[in-house]
Amino acid sequence: MDKTPKNKDMKEEGRARTGALHFDYKNTALLERYVNQHSRIHGRRRTQLTGREQRLLAQAMKRARFMALMPFVAR
Repeated sequence: MDKTPKNKDMKEEGRARTGALHFDYKNTALLERYVNQHSRIHGRRRTQLTGREQRLLAQAMKRARFMALMPFVAR
């Protein structure tokens, strides 16, 4: 049975191909990959991020929402 995560591409896209993870609040295309249709951030099991990476993602999402680059709630 294959034990690879189904959303491996989601995790690899966030990395800068050097292993360092950086979420820029201005990169809304990347941030939108980590939210569902209701604009809620996916959990760590779905995103395959570490706790630190998940906190960085949440901080970038909050900044993007505050700057009105992303919606707080989808309609």
